[in-house]
Amino acid sequence: MIAEIYDLRGLKCPLPVLKSRKKLSHMKAGAELWVETSDPLAVIDIPHMCHEDGHALLDTVSTGAGHRFHIRRG
Repeated sequence: MIAEIYDLRGLKCPLPVLKSRKKLSHMKAGAELWVETSDPLAVIDIPHMCHEDGHALLDTVSTGAGHRFHIRRG
């Protein structure tokens, strides 16, 4: 299965979490998503959202302009 890439670079808190949550809610359980952000708070907010919503955070990668999160929908 190939994970979709959801580009949220340029958005500030709380938009990356709100948009990620909405996107994941429309995906099937087990589907994977890469979320790309430039918001420095996303490194705290996205893992928290995954924990609260029951998604698996598979990987977090630091990029030159932010972070990339690999999420499996719970």
